[in-house]
Amino acid sequence: MKVGAGPETCHWGYFDATRAPVAHVQSGAEVVIDTVSGAPQVLPGDGYHVPPELLEIHAAGLPGMPGHILTGPLAVEGAAPGDVLQVDILDVALRQDWGYTVIRPLAGTLPQDFPDTHAVTIDLDAEAGQARLPWGGTLPLSPFFGVMGVAPPPGWGRISTIEPRAHGGNLDNKELVAGTTLYLPVFNHGALFSCGDGHGTQGDGEVCVTAIETALQGRFRLTVRRDLDLSYPEAETPTHWITMGLNADLDICVEIALRRMIALVADRAGITREEAYMLCSLAGDLRITQTVNREKGVHMMMAKERLQPRG
Repeated sequence: MKVGAGPETCHWGYFDATRAPVAHVQSGAEVVIDTVSGAPQVLPGDGYHVPPELLEIHAAGLPGMPGHILTGPLAVEGAAPGDVLQVDILDVALRQDWGYTVIRPLAGTLPQDFPDTHAVTIDLDAEAGQARLPWGGTLPLSPFFGVMGVAPPPGWGRISTIEPRAHGGNLDNKELVAGTTLYLPVFNHGALFSCGDGHGTQGDGEVCVTAIETALQGRFRLTVRRDLDLSYPEAETPTHWITMGLNADLDICVEIALRRMIALVADRAGITREEAYMLCSLAGDLRITQTVNREKGVHMMMAKERLQPRG
């Protein structure tokens, strides 16, 4: 199944449990999802490919609240509150030959230091796997979706896409590239998965408030899990487990991510909480995910090879 981007399949700026699904998929099925990014003011000059559906979304009207253009939601058959949605990210590909990076006043990690808006268009070469920076030099592309989330609890009402929360959303975790898996707690029937905020590449922190923002196509496998007990996003790469902490205070983010990793390590390695705490100190890596989404993010990584059960 493929779900394209456009005015009928995208929601801009918000998550809302009452939004009707644009498609239904069976648990365990693969789905290809197209996404677009950007308001009219970031469009490039002549000579670049602009997905026509992005222009159609612009023509349909600007959002009532600032945020990201997301494709979805997709209802996963059988998903119910209390389940976990396993999101296998099978492939991520560019859909255009440009991206943009913007500094906005009163935003980012240094909101008072840059009083003027500054935007650049960045050339993307999918074949070479490189971004060409306008001031010279290149960066390797490592595309991922900044936003992947299910619908929030119904009692939250309509919420912004900007802050990451327990439902996922604007995680901005650069580890979540093709070949990794994200686990999201489910709060509504069907889970109601959406994604967007395509990034060509990003540093930990995303300090100026944007990465290389671009249009991406993702291929996902969406699977309902009833054997997991999660109330918060977690992830895994081929080599590491990842726990996350989300809060306006980075210190609290650290505590959340660490406590969740202690629990994960104790469970998977079959050791005590005290031993898991020590192992986190010896072999775990705390990283700043992002510092710009009002709710900041920290993630902790633990190599799977360190979690050999006692025996």
